Amino acid sequence: MAGEKTHESELARLRSLEERAFLGGGPQAIARLRKRNKLTARERIAALLDADSFIELYMLAECQSQDFGLRERKVPGDAVAVGHGTIGGRLVFVYAQDVTVLGGSVGWTHGEKICRLMDEALKVKAPIIGLFDSGGARINEGSAGSVAVAEIFFRNTFASGVVPQISAMLGTCAGVAVYSPAISDFVFMTEEGSEMMITGPGVIRQVTGEDITPQELGGARVHSQITGTAHFIASDDLECMRQIRRLMSFLPSNNMEQPPIVDTGDDPRRLNEDITDVVPSNLKRVFDMHEIIDRLVDKGDFMEVLPKYARNIIVGFGRLGGQTVGIVANQPLVMAGVLDVNSADKAARFIRFCDAFNIPLLSLVDVPGFLPGARQEHLGIIRHGAKMLYAFAEATVPKVTLVLRKMYGGAFMAMCSMGMGVDQVLAWPIAQLVVMNTESAVHIIYRRQIKEADDPERFLAEKIAEYDYKYSNPFDPAAKMAVHAVIDPKETRLRLIAALRTLRNKKVPRPERKHGNIPL
Repeated sequence: MAGEKTHESELARLRSLEERAFLGGGPQAIARLRKRNKLTARERIAALLDADSFIELYMLAECQSQDFGLRERKVPGDAVAVGHGTIGGRLVFVYAQDVTVLGGSVGWTHGEKICRLMDEALKVKAPIIGLFDSGGARINEGSAGSVAVAEIFFRNTFASGVVPQISAMLGTCAGVAVYSPAISDFVFMTEEGSEMMITGPGVIRQVTGEDITPQELGGARVHSQITGTAHFIASDDLECMRQIRRLMSFLPSNNMEQPPIVDTGDDPRRLNEDITDVVPSNLKRVFDMHEIIDRLVDKGDFMEVLPKYARNIIVGFGRLGGQTVGIVANQPLVMAGVLDVNSADKAARFIRFCDAFNIPLLSLVDVPGFLPGARQEHLGIIRHGAKMLYAFAEATVPKVTLVLRKMYGGAFMAMCSMGMGVDQVLAWPIAQLVVMNTESAVHIIYRRQIKEADDPERFLAEKIAEYDYKYSNPFDPAAKMAVHAVIDPKETRLRLIAALRTLRNKKVPRPERKHGNIPL
C-alpha cells in the first residue's frame, strides 16, 4: 500500500532528523565556527568524554513557539545537546549549547532539556558539566525564555554541594547566560573568543557613552585576573576539554563519595632532602611557595585554581600518597603572602568546596598577617577575612596545617590554627607562631623602658633576643600544645601523608540546623 509505514521508512525518517540535528545551523554556520578555531557542540562533548561513551537525550526536541520567525528557524535539538557519558570511566552528565542555532539562545524547550538533565544527574548523584555558548534568554519567546533560565539557576543552587558542577565558557555569553556558570563550582574560559558579561558593549555605549570591546569588558584575562570569576584558562576548545578531564580526576562524583585514590608511583616515604634550600631562614627574604608544593605533592602534579587572581594566596588540588588534597598556601613572593580582601574570598570559596566534597585540607603557612591600610578597611577586610575564618571553622574534613615560617596576627587563625578545629598542626624549627614579629612586639611591650634606658640600642637588642628565645619559635607553642609536632623539614611529605591517613575516617558531629550564615 502506498505510503505504508515500514521499519525501513521510519528508520530513514529518524536518520534524517538526527542528521538535521547534527547540522545545527547548517554548513555555513559551522564553517564560521571553523574560521574561529572552534568546535561544534557535539564535537566538544566528544572531546570531553571517553571515546564512544556519549548517549544523547532529547535530540529531536523542538522549539514549540511559532512567533517572530521561529516556525521557519526551528531545528531538532533546539540549540543544545544533552546527555551522559564517562570521564575516566566515571559517569558524568553534560550539556553543550549550539551557537549555530538561534545564537544558542535559551527558550523553553532548550531550558527544559537542561533542567531534565540536571534532575537525572541528581537522581544518580553524578557531576554536571555545562559547555556554554549562548547569547542568553531567547527574546522571541517572551517570558518563557526567562522562566527557563530561572529554572536552571534554581537547579544549580539545589545541586550545589551535592554534585560537582563545572562550566566552560566557549563563546560570547551575555546577560542571564552568565549566572548559571557563576553559581557552579568552577568556570573555564578560552583565551580568545570567550566572554562573560551582563550587558554588552553596545548597551554600555548607549547608556554610559563608554567605548569598550567584548574582550576588554569580559574576556578571559578580565575574569581570570580582575574579577576572579574564571578559575581556569585554556588556549582553545580542545585544551579546555583536557583541563576539565584533569580536574575531574581529583574530584569525587558526589558529596557521599571520597575522592578517587590514585596509584601515582610516588613513594609515600620519600624525603624532601633539599626543601630547606628553597626557604630562607631570614624571615624578611621571600621564596616561591610553588617550589614547596611541587616537592610535596605526588610527582609534582598540582592543579592550581585561579592562578592569576589574588596571587598572594595559592589554592588548588594535588595528591599525597595517592589521596586528593586541597591546598591553601600563602605566597611570600607576592605581597609577602599577606591576606587581603580578594585572597580571603578566593581561599574561603575553595575551602568550602573541598569541605562539601570530602577533600582534606592542607594549609601551608608563611603569613605576616592581614594587609593593613585604610583602603582594605574600607573594602571590608573584616567581613572578607571573616569568610575565611568561617570556612575553616565550618569544615569537617581532615585539616592539617604546616607552619614553615611566619604565622602572625589574625592570619594565625585564618590559616587554620589550633582552636579552629584543626586536626594536626606541624611546624618547622624556624617557625614563629606569635601575634607579631619580635621587633615590633618588643617595641610595644618596652616602649617606655626603651626611651628611659641608658643604652636604648643595647637594651632593645637584649629584649629582642629574650623574646625570640621565649616566644618567637615553635617550641613555646609546642610546650603549650598549640603545635602537635615540630618536625625535621626533610620529613615533611611523609609526616603529612601519615597525618592524612590517620584522619581518613574522621567524623565530626555538628548541631542540627538549616544552614549557617556566612558573612557574605
